[in-house]
Amino acid sequence: MQTRRQFMNHLGYATALGTLTPWSAMAQTLEQVKIFYGFPAGSAGDSVARRVGEKLAGSSYTRNAAVVENKPGAGGRIALEALKGAPTDGSVLTLSPFSCTSIYPHIYSKLSYDPTKDFVAVSIAAVMHHGLAVGPLVPASVKNVKDFLAWAKANPGQANYGSPAAGSTPHFIGALLGLNNGVDLKHVPYRGSIPGVTDVVGGQIASMVTPSGDFIPNHKAGKLRLIATSGQARSPFSPEVPTFAEQGFPELTTEEWFGFYAPAKTPASVVAAANAAINTAIKEKSVIDSLAVVGLIAKGSTAAEMAASQQAEADRWGPLVKKIGFTAES
Repeated sequence: MQTRRQFMNHLGYATALGTLTPWSAMAQTLEQVKIFYGFPAGSAGDSVARRVGEKLAGSSYTRNAAVVENKPGAGGRIALEALKGAPTDGSVLTLSPFSCTSIYPHIYSKLSYDPTKDFVAVSIAAVMHHGLAVGPLVPASVKNVKDFLAWAKANPGQANYGSPAAGSTPHFIGALLGLNNGVDLKHVPYRGSIPGVTDVVGGQIASMVTPSGDFIPNHKAGKLRLIATSGQARSPFSPEVPTFAEQGFPELTTEEWFGFYAPAKTPASVVAAANAAINTAIKEKSVIDSLAVVGLIAKGSTAAEMAASQQAEADRWGPLVKKIGFTAES
């Protein structure tokens, strides 16, 4: 955990400049880069791929804006499977949340890729906080996490929570909340955040854990109540909402990132060029502002920091997944 805390504390200040091989080390600038993304167009991560991809144009990494190719399905695994056999010249990258490389190895007994052998980390691009929100099914007197747990214990027939997918980080946050506090919170998996948020607002389910940015419009409109977020500090998009840690649940602190990967055996000079271009792109105000709209914080890293964070998250979530007892076959 110390490695992970140190990484997150320094992540916002990390830069590839001065620590990586300069762009000139590339044999030649690429004409165009393709970015695979394993979820549908219009989703939060898709915004990262497109906004960053646009800003890569004119760099010493690639002359033109990147082309984003959505490969939704299998919880993001299809896009990583496609990357595994892609050219190693830097012309193909995949954007992925860390769950696909740090958590999936613990829940899929037959994963079609090895995150540490088949891919090389390039750069983190954005960070998201998850949130817990309750809807009209839960009384207005429930204002924080402890209130919610007390209500759930007293109303076991209605004590449930949605998540954007079984095996996702939000799924496990909710599972740990219930397991660690002796409350039977029934998990309701959805295919993405929006259907679940809609059901919370409509009173079909009591609560949901999902990226907090997906709650903000309805939270501000008073249609649901965001009662906790998972970051180390409060989310800049809902600063009035205390974190899980502030409310006495520090074990639920997590900040999930979207990061760019290249195929294994991609030359270090190419990775360095891609890293520098990505880090330059995410410092542009237009990128920062566009990601904020979907509840994402633009943050970069060195390739080494991303790889270290991936391993730290894998080490952290392995025992937790085992404690929860979830596998893809369960």
